[in-house]
Amino acid sequence: MKPPIKATEVPPRSTPSAYPPPFATRMEGRQKRQLGDQFGLHNFGVNLTTLEPGAVSALQHRHSRQDEFIYVLDGEVMLVSGTEEHILAAGMCVGFPAAGESHHLENRGKRPASYLEIGDRTEGDEASYPFDDLVAHRGAKGWRFTHKNGDPY
Repeated sequence: MKPPIKATEVPPRSTPSAYPPPFATRMEGRQKRQLGDQFGLHNFGVNLTTLEPGAVSALQHRHSRQDEFIYVLDGEVMLVSGTEEHILAAGMCVGFPAAGESHHLENRGKRPASYLEIGDRTEGDEASYPFDDLVAHRGAKGWRFTHKNGDPY
């Protein structure tokens, strides 16, 4: 067993985003600390994510097989799902079942916001992005990105 750690002392992910250019630059102001990886978790991931003011969690997306769960620790974020918006404050949580509505979080406030992001690592998952020319395919070696017509980035 690995000993307990302080989550904020886990180094942030070295690559801010796995998205291909030009999408990766839209993730500026987002910092992820991969907590689950610190303990060798393989079936699901746990990230401590911080969004600076004006930052977004991801491109608006939905997964074909992966469930996701968010628990807000500090600050406020705006959940944007399709045409709906909901404020999530510290202590609030939300879940996204596989094949559900597209979603992402935005920090529209004046201070950083932090939350736990938990999702499974189901091989064969695909993420679709309704507002961007992007599709993500999860295989044994991680995510591979293509245009909606199947051409690689």
